[in-house]
This record gives sequence, C-alpha cells and structure tokens, in this order.
Amino acid sequence: MLDNKGISKAVINRMPRYYRYLGSLMEQGIVRISSADLSRQMNVTASQIRQDLNLFGGFGQQGYGYNVGHLYTEIGKILGLDREYHLIVIGAGRLARAVGSYVGFQKRGFRVKAYFDRNPEKHTLNREDEVPIHSLDELESYLKDNRIDIAVIAVPAEAARLLVPVLDRGGVRGIWNFAHTDLDVPAYMTVQSVHLSESLMQLSYKLNH
Repeated sequence: MLDNKGISKAVINRMPRYYRYLGSLMEQGIVRISSADLSRQMNVTASQIRQDLNLFGGFGQQGYGYNVGHLYTEIGKILGLDREYHLIVIGAGRLARAVGSYVGFQKRGFRVKAYFDRNPEKHTLNREDEVPIHSLDELESYLKDNRIDIAVIAVPAEAARLLVPVLDRGGVRGIWNFAHTDLDVPAYMTVQSVHLSESLMQLSYKLNH
C-alpha cells in the first residue's frame, strides 16, 4: 500500500519509531550514530534504515553516519511535527480524558482545545486541566468559530458514525478514532483508528503461538 508520494505504509509506520529512538539518543547526549548502531538498538536491519531514509533524501554522510539532532528534526518535518495542531476530544470518559491529558502531545505541538460530551456537567469534578468541556450539542457551532485540525473520537460506535458529517462540515480533516467501529469518511479526510481490543487479541495470539 502506497501513499500519494509512493511511500509504502510499512515505511511510514517506521518513521515515528525512528523519531522516538532518535529523541532518546539526544537525551543521552549522543551526537552522531551509524545505521549499524541504530540497527542494533531498533532491531531493524541497517540496510532497511538506509533504504527508508533515502526515500526522503538520505540525511547521512559516508564515514560519519547520521547527525542525531539533524535527523530528528528532519523526520519531525516528514511527520508534520514542525507545525501546531488543534485538537478536540469527543467524549469525556476515562479513555477520552487519558488521551486528551497525555503530556507528550503538548510537547509535539498537539493542543487539546476542548472536550465534548452529552453530559458535560458530570465531568466537572476532580479535573486536572483547564480544557473546557462543552455539550455535544455545541459541537457544530464551535467548529464554525474555531479552527480544528483533528478530532479524537472516544464514544460508542453508533455515535461515532453520526459525528463524521458534522466534523466534515466543520472543516476537520483528521480523525483519531478510538470508537469500536470503522468510520466511512470522504477521500479528503484521514482516519487513524486505534482498536484496543484488537491489539489485545493480537497479544493473546502471540502468547499462544
């Protein structure tokens, strides 16, 4: 499966992992690394690393390897992390709040601007952040007045499917879907689904085989 630049899905899926490992190397004060050394840390072959990075320009120097800080920055650009994204979280239950309050998002430019829930009043106690919780009935008007790039959906499947037209009309082009359903969206919208039960079943399979 290729994206519109001819990059395979497998390569795209590896880029965040490179970014994470390079970030860890920077925290350790490591300035440069060879593809062989990176290979040993990531359990990816050195040739695979070079092939992946060459699709985006290479970034390495013969006899030197990769400058860790430079490669980290360039992969961040490839992943679109050189800009800020405005997010809303639809749902205000435990999963939604855990996702919305994860501090790693803020560090990478993902700003949670608001939560939406059918019963916002029941979520006002024991709050640890200042992000407002709105009634779901206010979603359409909110989207008219605010630029939102990504909607995080953490509601039941039926409700999630009904949200897609509202988000589309509001100019949202990215959906991070935690609902237990596959969403049908227009071609110009992008969905990344996280099905927690499927991940757990994959783990179960590996434990038993």
